[in-house]
Amino acid sequence: MHSRLGGFAPRAPRSAIKAAAVLGVAAIALAACGSSSKSTSSTTSSSSGPSYTIAYEGPLSGGNAQLGLNMKYAVQLAIQQANAGKTFGKLPFTLKFTTQDDQGSATQSPTAAQALINDSSVVAVVGPAFSGATKAAEPFFHEANLATVSPSATDPGLATQGWTNFFRVVADDNAQGPADADYIVKKLGDKTVYSVDDASAYASGLVATFDTAAQSAGATVTHETAPGTTQCQAGTGNVQQYGALAQKIKAANPSAVFYAGYYCDFALLAKAVRGAGYSGQLASDDGSLDPHYIVQAGASVAEGTIASCACGDITQVPAGASFVSAFKKLAGFAVGTYSAESYDATNTIIDVMKGLGKNITRAAIVTALHSVNYQGITKDVQFQSNGNISGTAVYIYQVKNGSFVQLGLVSQLVGS
Repeated sequence: MHSRLGGFAPRAPRSAIKAAAVLGVAAIALAACGSSSKSTSSTTSSSSGPSYTIAYEGPLSGGNAQLGLNMKYAVQLAIQQANAGKTFGKLPFTLKFTTQDDQGSATQSPTAAQALINDSSVVAVVGPAFSGATKAAEPFFHEANLATVSPSATDPGLATQGWTNFFRVVADDNAQGPADADYIVKKLGDKTVYSVDDASAYASGLVATFDTAAQSAGATVTHETAPGTTQCQAGTGNVQQYGALAQKIKAANPSAVFYAGYYCDFALLAKAVRGAGYSGQLASDDGSLDPHYIVQAGASVAEGTIASCACGDITQVPAGASFVSAFKKLAGFAVGTYSAESYDATNTIIDVMKGLGKNITRAAIVTALHSVNYQGITKDVQFQSNGNISGTAVYIYQVKNGSFVQLGLVSQLVGS
């Protein structure tokens, strides 16, 4: 998954109680989404002329649904504001919004993608969100020449397939994995690391770059794969696996455990290792950067956990203040990881559509995105020829007193 703000990852609530409240609101939102694969809405608009649909594809149900909800409402907000003339002035067209729930699953994403492709009103997609889902769906989007702008898919291999319709507004794992290693080994001084991945396309790529960089920095790394559980995602693992893994980690007694994956399974692992008596550093990535990790692991277990993200805290960016307020009003919960990136991805699409005037087609949007230069609230959005965002920035967060708090850029924290 993963993004980068020169941007932001929303600050979590100030206490476990507040985080639980967020969880409750998210559950209500999730219930509203249900497991339905598609929902369409149009908002009041002063524009005349044709209408076009921008879609969001990502996890809207399942164990990691909050990450998808963080994105979905940001896309919806951008569309509402554009229709109201707040972002780009009066548009010569009206925008509509639709979603497809792929649960972050590579198995379900091709079906979700095909549904969007078959909807002739859909001219661009924000997403897919997770790397595995993106990898499975992208061949279909590419064949249809339908632009996809992911706010969070970070697998480096996604940009090497020749998919000219693929774009992402976040840095890939080739930037994040080494940054994680630099912070853990060079800044924290952890020289023995036990790395674990959940077998997803996202985690496998991230942990590979982490392990290599950590070893190069002088650390001894023990690696293991623990497949994501059926309880949390479309994985093959089971909850019981974490008890045995925790005992192995306790016996090895590394100075740090690095988990590549998503918050639901990371919480299960964190509870297991703390329950086994392990007291070293727990670390993860943007897939775990969510208040739900703290709620599900428990405040005492989560305290001190670090997580990285190629996204900054939008609540600390003056330009993001109005977005933060409007998002909460619409969604009913605070901005989350990749909310701001999703907002920027959507507005980037709208920006190129406005520039196309009456010549809006799927193919024209793909072509225009290759030369776009849009100033978002997280970063200046420009894409390389392979769809990767130009520029990288990786931030470190830590759980302090029941909330994720941004510590700063890895490059500044490590001093390189």
